[in-house]
Amino acid sequence: MTKLQYTFKTDTLFKMLFVQYPELLKKLVAELLSIPFENIEQFIIRNPEMPPENLGDKFCRLDINMIVNGQRIDIELQVSNEGDYPERVMYYWAREFSSALLSGQGYSLLPRTIIISIINFELFDYAEYHSLFQPLEVTHHTLLSDKMGFHFFELPKLPADINKNNMLLLWLSLFKAETEEELEKIKEMEVPVMSQAINAYYTITASSEFREKERLRAKARHDEAQALHHAKIEIAQKLLKRNRPIDEIVEDTGLTYEEIKNLKENLK
Repeated sequence: MTKLQYTFKTDTLFKMLFVQYPELLKKLVAELLSIPFENIEQFIIRNPEMPPENLGDKFCRLDINMIVNGQRIDIELQVSNEGDYPERVMYYWAREFSSALLSGQGYSLLPRTIIISIINFELFDYAEYHSLFQPLEVTHHTLLSDKMGFHFFELPKLPADINKNNMLLLWLSLFKAETEEELEKIKEMEVPVMSQAINAYYTITASSEFREKERLRAKARHDEAQALHHAKIEIAQKLLKRNRPIDEIVEDTGLTYEEIKNLKENLK
């Protein structure tokens, strides 16, 4: 197996590819939201920019924000579970929803706002790979409003066998793919839109513009990881000085037993 250097989960690639090939994005959104493609009359990407100076910011989100038939739609990829993802999603939804109301407008004019999360980890304790959350009354399950929606697509839960006629699973399989062989297997199904997406993938990843943006983004990821590791070491040192057991410090910080044992020896 030949591991891909970049995957469809790479956020810089995701943003560049679907901004530069909006028809592919439109087809992806149609499948994720179960909207007939021909019924999408309004399709606007609201944040196509990806300024290089922002890529080094750990708080930079490479989501794609759109207006689709009057609805505000946001798609984001999340590779790892940092423990507060549902709250993060609700925060971004609240910001998008509230910012849509212009001065003097009534609340009824607030648009339907939907957050789509394609995630590379299991978030919910059931087998289905797709979950849709909306505000419901807990006893009667009455829908409070259709203006709030959260779609989660959990890639690890995808079935192993993908039917070429299931476009949603084909799209999600692109995001799940980690090797060239997996992409080739999808391409061999001869589904035109999949071939277009894979060809676009190779075009984008070969470009110097993408390589530079990904270099800046990768540096930001590395710097953030280093800062987090350093913070964990500082916490571990404080806990050691309080004579906390090593096993508890491992659980609290995520550092290895050997790392904490070495820290303890160096404190002497």
